Amino acid sequence: MRLFVALTPPTAVLEELWTATEPLRADRPELRWTPPEQWHLTLVFLGEVDDRPREDLTERLARAAARHQPLELSLGGGGRFGDRVLWTRVRGEIDGLRRMAASVQAAARHARLPVQARPYRPHLTLARSGATATDLRPAVTELDEFAGRSWTAEELHLVRSRLGAGPGGTARHEPIASWRLGRRET
Repeated sequence: MRLFVALTPPTAVLEELWTATEPLRADRPELRWTPPEQWHLTLVFLGEVDDRPREDLTERLARAAARHQPLELSLGGGGRFGDRVLWTRVRGEIDGLRRMAASVQAAARHARLPVQARPYRPHLTLARSGATATDLRPAVTELDEFAGRSWTAEELHLVRSRLGAGPGGTARHEPIASWRLGRRET
């Protein structure tokens, strides 16, 4: 099962971002835009995970979620990974978000799952270029004006990603387990 761990902004925040990106989507149909119901903040991508390590991981993620308090976050501005990925920034309690991502990554490593060793960059992916690279700098500049409303991240999600199962051949993301932040299980 292909998995990742994420936080998901509330519907009102996603709708606000969808409205703000409408001109970008109209001007850049060559990009593959991620549907808002698939938007999330990835803390760690895990790839294919078998049942036994997944069971261990879920126990470790429950403990990690209990150790971290809810976070005040917002979305705003823009960024890119080269000429392939367009994203919006995450703002607010970024230090807490980085600590949470490190804790989640440690949980995955302790469950004997491979975790990429690269710095965590808080973002929400909006679109990807197709087979050919696209100059995303103008889109990033347009996104610089966007400043979304604040929201509280209260739950950590273990998410299954099914490639090609979503609308238009996109991935479908399905939470398979969730934990309230800062709450110890009894």
